[in-house]
Amino acid sequence: MSTTRTGTRGSGGSGTASGPWRNWAGNVTARPVREVSPASAEEVAEAVRRAAEDGLRVKTVGTGHSFTPIAATDGVLIRPGLLTGIRRIDREAMTVTVESGTPLKRLNMALAREGLSLTNMGDIMEQTVAGATATGTHGTGRDSASLAAQIRALELVTADGRLMTCSKDENPEVFAAARVGLGALGVVTALTFAVEPVFLLTAREEPMSFDRVSAEFDELHAENEHFEFYWFPHTGNCNTKRNNRSAGPAAPVGRLAGWFEDEFLSNGVFQAACSLGRAVPPVIPSLARLSSRALSARTYTDIPYKVFTSPRRVRFLEMEYALPRAAAVPALRELKAMLERSPLKVSFPVEVRTAPADDITLSTASDRDTAYIAVHLYQGTPHRAYFTAVERLMTAHGGRPHWGKVHTRDAAAFAELYPRFGEFTTLRDRLDPDRRFGNDYLRRVLGD
Repeated sequence: MSTTRTGTRGSGGSGTASGPWRNWAGNVTARPVREVSPASAEEVAEAVRRAAEDGLRVKTVGTGHSFTPIAATDGVLIRPGLLTGIRRIDREAMTVTVESGTPLKRLNMALAREGLSLTNMGDIMEQTVAGATATGTHGTGRDSASLAAQIRALELVTADGRLMTCSKDENPEVFAAARVGLGALGVVTALTFAVEPVFLLTAREEPMSFDRVSAEFDELHAENEHFEFYWFPHTGNCNTKRNNRSAGPAAPVGRLAGWFEDEFLSNGVFQAACSLGRAVPPVIPSLARLSSRALSARTYTDIPYKVFTSPRRVRFLEMEYALPRAAAVPALRELKAMLERSPLKVSFPVEVRTAPADDITLSTASDRDTAYIAVHLYQGTPHRAYFTAVERLMTAHGGRPHWGKVHTRDAAAFAELYPRFGEFTTLRDRLDPDRRFGNDYLRRVLGD
């Protein structure tokens, strides 16, 4: 199966003059020399070769959902908007090969039409497949891991303009690293994911006290295929979500109920509450108590992407750390105690998810069962004091920061946090010795 691309064909190498680029959250700005919109892997290779001739660095940017400057460049900015669509579906191997610029939303909808689904996914689907996997985007799962862990093969344009295919059988050392490649090893032009016949998930959303969730966390994780929860700072309240496979029948959220809870409350009213809290911080604890009681329990059954994902229209900054799963509850209790004794006022819930260990070199779940603790602040709210305090706490528990979310760690720290960090940097030296795909962020996190 293939899809037809629409739009103007890109001029792989020449490109156009570029204005400033900003990420989704608005906290990162870049001024590339030029932008290109290639429509094929060959045009990507041409763009990379042309950049090398001009002595320019190259970065690819998707939808800009990273909060770090991982995609920022002062050279050539590749926009993958024409690299979209499904190349092929292999029903015997149960895989789908998709162009790297395809938004996850389009992939999920196309797979559903074919009676197929990814096994697990994150909670938003606006990102491109390449951008999401390059930074280690994940959902929550007891047994099923991140989006990158579902990759079975990938296609990569290297710094010398060569097109390389990678899998466990072909260039396996590159495959081990490039699934979460940070954009440091080349430009990914296509990804092959494992898929399965579409299935149903029953979601059970239920308010629960912080004390109960923290006391029963291991049990809740063990009993459910996908468990996550949100704790509302300045309260003892959480909202939990348990997703498990179901034999059906489908019982989706009603249109009116979905609009009221997912759009009106979770986006509209929450946006207003965050705006008020930013303007008048002392009211935040009272707003948090109201917010934490606004969502009631509900149960629904639907196909995976309609259960895993939800609309996120309120803009924010985010920091997320991956901890050894056994450290999650102690760290969360310390975070709660820290906020109770500090003057900080936090309007956004703290999100907790899990993932099993995987074998990807720089995956945040590499070689260890993992729990993720994510903190957020409404866009425009001063974040340094809160994020600094959270980072200090998470690093004390051996936390690894999400590659696409705010953090201050550097290559020296990562060399200790990742047993195979040296494998990645050695591979980078081989594939990109001149740092064609480098930028200031990669210099900090990977070294020179």
